[in-house]
Amino acid sequence: MLLKITTTHQPASDLSFLLHKHPGKLQSVALSNGVAHIFYPEVSDEKCTAALLLDIDPVGLVRRAGNSGPDFALAHYVNDRPYVASSFLSTAIAKAFSTAMNGKCNNRPELVGIVMPFEVHIAVVPSPSGGAMLIRKLFEPLGYTVTLKQHTLDSKFEVWRDSKYFTLTLAGSMRLKELLTHLYVLIPVLDNEKHYWVSEHEVEKLLEKGEGWLKDHPEKEQITRRYLKGIGALTRSALGVLLEEDTPAKATDENIADEATMQRETLHYKRLREVMQELIRSGAHSVVDLGCGDGKLLKMLLKEKQFENILGVDVSYRELEKAMDRLDYHTLPPRQKERIKLTQGALTYRDDRLKGFDAAAIVEVIEHLDTDRLEAFERSVFEFAKPGVVVLTTPNQEYNKFFETMGKDTMRHTDHRFEWTRIEFETWANGVADRNFYRVTFKAIGEEDEQAGAPSQMAVFTKNNDKQ
Repeated sequence: MLLKITTTHQPASDLSFLLHKHPGKLQSVALSNGVAHIFYPEVSDEKCTAALLLDIDPVGLVRRAGNSGPDFALAHYVNDRPYVASSFLSTAIAKAFSTAMNGKCNNRPELVGIVMPFEVHIAVVPSPSGGAMLIRKLFEPLGYTVTLKQHTLDSKFEVWRDSKYFTLTLAGSMRLKELLTHLYVLIPVLDNEKHYWVSEHEVEKLLEKGEGWLKDHPEKEQITRRYLKGIGALTRSALGVLLEEDTPAKATDENIADEATMQRETLHYKRLREVMQELIRSGAHSVVDLGCGDGKLLKMLLKEKQFENILGVDVSYRELEKAMDRLDYHTLPPRQKERIKLTQGALTYRDDRLKGFDAAAIVEVIEHLDTDRLEAFERSVFEFAKPGVVVLTTPNQEYNKFFETMGKDTMRHTDHRFEWTRIEFETWANGVADRNFYRVTFKAIGEEDEQAGAPSQMAVFTKNNDKQ
């Protein structure tokens, strides 16, 4: 299978900087079922083309197929898997162009935000149900001009007619990050035979890569259902989040008991739900969300009457703006608005505004800190702010092997500075508790594997007042 991305942006060779791939070198990336090769068929200031060629091992596919009940006896041996653009290509895009897809360009950061003209050529895509109409419905609402060439099964046997395979050409102007995320999500939508296990992690990936465009797409329900292989619980979970973003609920006294957000079964919402339950059990009336991000947990806290004083803190002002939008902060009723405040602050500096809270939530934050800043973080939270209860979560590094698109030495997010195993996390947390007169207990979040544990891990610190 072959993907070609061409631009006529001036100078066109800027594409190589964005992709972090040198145009003069053939580069390869190992995949679970083969190798992806990256090369440049054409490089000039007027026109530049980057190609991603997948060499899938058909024997390896048979070995990994297991006893999955093929449609006919030789289905594991006679199939289109090594040749068509499918979930394999989506995985290859994520591994070969991960930096570009995350909107990073260290050498030329100004290029990330530039809208460029692109032409994308994919040979070939399958569309077993929906045909050309489906392909157009997926890509045209995103601003692409779609050109399709449908292939016949065999020119010698006209009675067999056309196949389900198309050569696809897309033309449009956008940022490269947007182009790559569109391809990453929509190529598997056309593939009914995904090679990876579809779990709640795929919901997170869909929502992350679809941010900014999926919720407004007229075919978002079909995209979500197909991407998640029609699994009802996962599809409902993802659509629940997308629909909530479309029509955010007002936080009022009448709907404050609504727990719809807490029912989402994505890993992220499971994590927030578990944190929420720990905070409720603690009996806290005042809570500070340290590293509150875009305000998902804050919105949940606001719906619980138990929490009379809520503070959201984040180092990013842009994230605080998102949180205000999510909370519909400026139009909250006065009684609700009195209960919640948002402020900018860093978690590695002593801050008197953080003192006096019954509880603190720190959800997937510490892994974004450099390890040499963890001591400052510990002092800021546990020595100076000293909340009665601290509920803290972080990824479990041991679980990463279940994520198809992750290499051996990669992390779940490009901004993570570290990811700990369960032993490493418990060692650190026990040390924090001992040094600062807290007790600590641990809990797994998400589906557990017998050897690797769960995707996320939680520590609940409780102040030991007897030793103060």
